[in-house]
Amino acid sequence: MSSPSHVAETPITDRRQLVEYIASGEKPRSEWRIGTEHEKFGFRLDDLQAPAFDGERGIEALLKGLTRFGWVPVEEHGRVIALTRDGASVSLEPAGQLELSGGMLENIHQTCSEVGVHLKEVKAVADELQLGFLGMGFQPKWTREQMPWMPKGRYQIMRNYMPKVGTLGLDMMKRTCTVQV
Repeated sequence: MSSPSHVAETPITDRRQLVEYIASGEKPRSEWRIGTEHEKFGFRLDDLQAPAFDGERGIEALLKGLTRFGWVPVEEHGRVIALTRDGASVSLEPAGQLELSGGMLENIHQTCSEVGVHLKEVKAVADELQLGFLGMGFQPKWTREQMPWMPKGRYQIMRNYMPKVGTLGLDMMKRTCTVQV
């Protein structure tokens, strides 16, 4: 995770000051780490529609099922909305996209292993719930209206705000998935 930014006491007026300022935030090589985020769309295998949050085959049931692998539930208003384990977390994007926010690891081989274990765990629980998951950047099949909203307080705030500042913000929230390093 990045350190909080700070504002320089005096304005930067030349290249040397800029280089010194950037270098002052550098970590020693021994502290360098890499982390990944891996998002994926869930769908019901029988009708290829997005799963709701609630219900026996919902996203919350999936999260609860993942606790058998040592994930610790995170609740908001009594609902499981995320999981944590060993510096990593599994959380939900606005329409139920499942996101692994990986731990801070030493190399890309460790991140590959972490994602592989995560996908194996998700598949084990998803198979029982008759759910599938697909990693792709944009969901072209479902409209925003066909995709559920997850019960996270901040998503309600964003849901109300986004239409005020553009036309595609809600699509970005509900119909996109990414992999980030």
